[in-house]
Amino acid sequence: MSRRIASFLAASCIALSAFGPADAAETLRPLEAPLSFVERYTNATQDVILEGLKLVGVRYKMGGNSAEAGLDCSSFVQTVFKESIGAYLPRTAREQSQLGEQVDLSQLKPGDLVFFNTMRRTFSHVGIYLGDNHFLHAPRAGAEVRVENMNNSYWMSRFNGARRIIEAR
Repeated sequence: MSRRIASFLAASCIALSAFGPADAAETLRPLEAPLSFVERYTNATQDVILEGLKLVGVRYKMGGNSAEAGLDCSSFVQTVFKESIGAYLPRTAREQSQLGEQVDLSQLKPGDLVFFNTMRRTFSHVGIYLGDNHFLHAPRAGAEVRVENMNNSYWMSRFNGARRIIEAR
């Protein structure tokens, strides 16, 4: 249990660091009127990320559909969106890749879905982008829900695209 708490805290720190200034103009705002966390990101984005972070440490299970039984990548994303904002997403990564609007890698924002080719077919894996080149996902059998760096060569070479399903901020 302490490993799960440590993972959650580490993931929280990474995710919260993603909620820094979005561009140089924001860094020039006067100190007396800083742009707050709540103003920069929608409640939906906050809710999605916090719900996802609560699941850090849950074991991976192909076809699993609950935190108790285990989750695979698409059921993880499905569960997070249902529990956080009441959005019902399709069951598979492929189906989820058809939702919302396509987003370029350089335009990713926290809460976007990121897709990878991990099974020799496009859109075979999905995760939730946290910001700062990190994403949250249920990786594979024998592993647990965790945060990963997208700059890792494994993930960059398998990146298929991203979709924004939370309304623009």
